[in-house]
Amino acid sequence: MSAAGYSAMTGAAVGLVAATAKSVIGVLSGAAFGLQLKSFEVAFDGVTASAVPVLCELCQCTFATQPPGTLSTTVTPVQIYGRVLAAGFTAARDWSTTQPTVITVVKEWLLTPNAGALFYQYPLGQEPDSALSQGFTLRLTAPANVNCRATVSVERM
Repeated sequence: MSAAGYSAMTGAAVGLVAATAKSVIGVLSGAAFGLQLKSFEVAFDGVTASAVPVLCELCQCTFATQPPGTLSTTVTPVQIYGRVLAAGFTAARDWSTTQPTVITVVKEWLLTPNAGALFYQYPLGQEPDSALSQGFTLRLTAPANVNCRATVSVERM
């Protein structure tokens, strides 16, 4: 069986508020399959060279509260390869006031908001995967207001 790969992107700028953690993009698998994270991207539109870096956290998430579409904007995953299948999972961007739970940080890094960008593709065989009815979020905490855009690419498992 060939794999089916999907991409979920913010599709619009997501505003980060100073010193406030925000889940900017997230994906939640269905009850019949998990998701394997293949890659992610994040980029900022800041223009101040002396700006303090943004804390970026890639997280596994149970979505016990605030699943995609609750206090967030639903996004439609786009199939990028494989046999054509309905995505069967949900995605969203820009959780507003209350963040999804339960979050476990699996990777963290600092990135300059001065037009900083990161594109990361997991090495073959080292991709993290989610349990059924769980998924991933990209959570950012900026010291000052800045906008970002982000994408996650996943495979159904």
